[in-house]
Amino acid sequence: MPPLHIAIDARRVRDFGIGTYIRNITRALARLDQENRYTLVALPADLNEIEGLGPNFRVTPYAQADFGMKHSLQMPAFLGSLKANLYHIPLNTVAWRMPRPYVLTIHDMSTLLFPGGKDFRQLFHEARFRRAAVRAAHVISVSNTTRRDIEEVLRVPAERISTIYSAPDPVFTASINSGQSNEFDRPTLDRYSIHHPFILYAGTIRPRKNIPRLVEAFAVLRQELEQHPRYKGLRLVIIGDELSKNPAVRRAVAQTRTESAVRFLGFVPIDTLLVFYRAAELFAFPSLYEGFGLAPLEAMACGTPVIASNMPSLVEAVGDAAELVSPDNVFDIARGLREVLLNPKRRNQLAAAGLLQANRFHWDATARQVLAIYRTVAG
Repeated sequence: MPPLHIAIDARRVRDFGIGTYIRNITRALARLDQENRYTLVALPADLNEIEGLGPNFRVTPYAQADFGMKHSLQMPAFLGSLKANLYHIPLNTVAWRMPRPYVLTIHDMSTLLFPGGKDFRQLFHEARFRRAAVRAAHVISVSNTTRRDIEEVLRVPAERISTIYSAPDPVFTASINSGQSNEFDRPTLDRYSIHHPFILYAGTIRPRKNIPRLVEAFAVLRQELEQHPRYKGLRLVIIGDELSKNPAVRRAVAQTRTESAVRFLGFVPIDTLLVFYRAAELFAFPSLYEGFGLAPLEAMACGTPVIASNMPSLVEAVGDAAELVSPDNVFDIARGLREVLLNPKRRNQLAAAGLLQANRFHWDATARQVLAIYRTVAG
């Protein structure tokens, strides 16, 4: 087969989970594939995020965001002008007249399974989501759980779907072996005025992330630990975006009277996130729904014990290396927090198991499978 020309939509390179996918799949492809030619389509402000990948990689600026009518009208012509053999769209925002063949990566089905309403915009989104998946030459799912949802909800034939796991960003997997003392993290924690032991949540702030119940469970636990010699000053640190769009989180803090103990930090750079992962007593992720479970794996890669929901997609990611809890039960979430905080043997066991679990996932393995799909589709 002659060399291929592959175009990849990289406009979400700065996003939380999808940005991790774009950055690392392109870097891994650059390491493994010097034969095919790649064009990465990026927003002008993000060009430096994906430059320097190699002579067979070119970054093309494109200023239009990946939503709205302009996207659907203008993106197909722009991509068509690249004259690629195939296109890879790493999230389900596909223009209406998208040139084919294209490969689609679906990270989760939350916008269909947890719709905000049933107005015209939602109905149009659902129609476009289904159309994008059905017209794709191949669909990549990030977990077997999501794959089943794609088959059942979108009616995509099983033979056109492949499960290919993502992996933690190497900045996290390398941190535990760096030999760097945690004292190097102190300036960052001082900058945020973090001087107490804390539980960490990091990720997007959406209703399905179940943060109000995490706050309630934290309040239960904190009341129990009022006289504890180490944890009487325990804090909950929440890193995530769009807090203002989810007022239930603030209401939970007010109703539990934990305003002085809960900190919201908004979005932070990846090197700052690394510090918080390493410094946390534990990482809490009681989500009601996930496509996979990248954030818990990132925490595990930093040697931090994790409590997570017993939802199938999260279990698929964390295996038996996390303390599993029922996400719809505040007291079971509190039990999980208590067990990991107060049982040193369990903490050490989870930290060691988490490192092994995180190391099961590698971007080079992901890229090899994606590259095989490119060749099959183009062939």
